[in-house]
Amino acid sequence: MTDRRGLGLLLCLAAAGAFGFSGIFASSLIASGWSPGAVTTARIGLAALVMLVPSLLALRGRWSTLWAGRWQVLLFGTFAVAICQLAYFSAVQRIPPALALLIEFLGPVLLVGWTWARTRRSPAALTLVGAGVAVLGLGLVSGVGQAEGLDPVGIGLALVSAVGNAVYWASAASTTHGLPPVTLAGLGLAVGAVLLLVAGGVGLLPMTVVAAPTMLAGVEVPVAVTLGLLVLVATVAAYVLGVTGVRMLGATVSSFLGYSEPLFGLLWMGVLLAIVPSPVQWVGAAAILAGVVLVRAGELRRPRAERDPVTAPLELPIVVPEMPARE
Repeated sequence: MTDRRGLGLLLCLAAAGAFGFSGIFASSLIASGWSPGAVTTARIGLAALVMLVPSLLALRGRWSTLWAGRWQVLLFGTFAVAICQLAYFSAVQRIPPALALLIEFLGPVLLVGWTWARTRRSPAALTLVGAGVAVLGLGLVSGVGQAEGLDPVGIGLALVSAVGNAVYWASAASTTHGLPPVTLAGLGLAVGAVLLLVAGGVGLLPMTVVAAPTMLAGVEVPVAVTLGLLVLVATVAAYVLGVTGVRMLGATVSSFLGYSEPLFGLLWMGVLLAIVPSPVQWVGAAAILAGVVLVRAGELRRPRAERDPVTAPLELPIVVPEMPARE
């Protein structure tokens, strides 16, 4: 099990690294004239198309498994993909993006609270301390202290996105449905894409698409290249790696590892854009890492019998042989 957890840790970090590219690629498209809603919908929709065939092949004809897991796919696609994205972009129209990001990343904290309420077993003290330290670090990294607006509607929308974030981790960790990780991720993205298209069609999500070239690392790049990187690296690889890693590591620890996503974002900005993090952001990065270590230590200190299968490292074999070798 140690090797399995170690692999899960690496996969979750790889997923966070892949997700960390999304800000650079998406910002490049937005700067060229795309609307945020169009970027998100194109990202999710094209990723769903790329993953459609692999998602179905991974089932190996076990269509009854797909039917048994249909509600899990709908839950993942509706909350973890569509509602999370729609609520976040609606929130940033009312409150600063840094504050919206901080609230959205409260998802792991909500997950701990939900598990506490459901099982009536309080989390380990180290888990609670680690959660607080990680959230504090995220606030320092995101620069939320510079935020000025506190629109209550914006705060509420950001909290909705946090619920979607929590659902992502809980759904990804669940194995009761028997769906391969690539199937859950691919079909979940398809459901999310349909809902985002509907939101765009009724005007909830403004859609503007342009064919102008984009700028990446100071170089003019065709829009298709930037969009392709956003889809293949920051979406397809990120979601498949993430779902696979969460199943191996458990939702609680992996969800707080997700806090490394903005750290990777800072790293990629430094490498590609020569933007160096501030001293405060370095302190925040250290706090996030310390918080993750404390959360992990808290989980390991709990008796095995008290570990919830959704929020602790999984102790039973998981059906994943159908997943193509590769995230």
